[in-house]
Amino acid sequence: MGRFSRQQRLLRPEQFKRVFNKATRVNDAHFSILAQLNQKETARLGLAIAKKYIKKAVARNRIKRLVRESFRHHQELLAGVDIVVTCRSDASHLTNQVIQARLVQHWHNLVTKLK
Repeated sequence: MGRFSRQQRLLRPEQFKRVFNKATRVNDAHFSILAQLNQKETARLGLAIAKKYIKKAVARNRIKRLVRESFRHHQELLAGVDIVVTCRSDASHLTNQVIQARLVQHWHNLVTKLK
């Protein structure tokens, strides 16, 4: 698994736009996860956790950390996909376990939708 390297990140605005423009979506009350197949062997992740929904930086950073961790653990499942994770409402009141469980469910749903 290792660390979350540069090759596993969406870094430039055009990479995010590409995912937003032609996305396959998976939603729940707290998260909206957009994905698009890429031409690479690895999955890449972009985070767009808005201050509008999660006011405190500490809470935003916790959610980002949990998303990155879950993403790292599911690399093989998500290979060949660009993903952008956004928050739809205040997910900061959810426990770490609930967030992890929802993300795992979303990863599996995305793979099913894309294939």
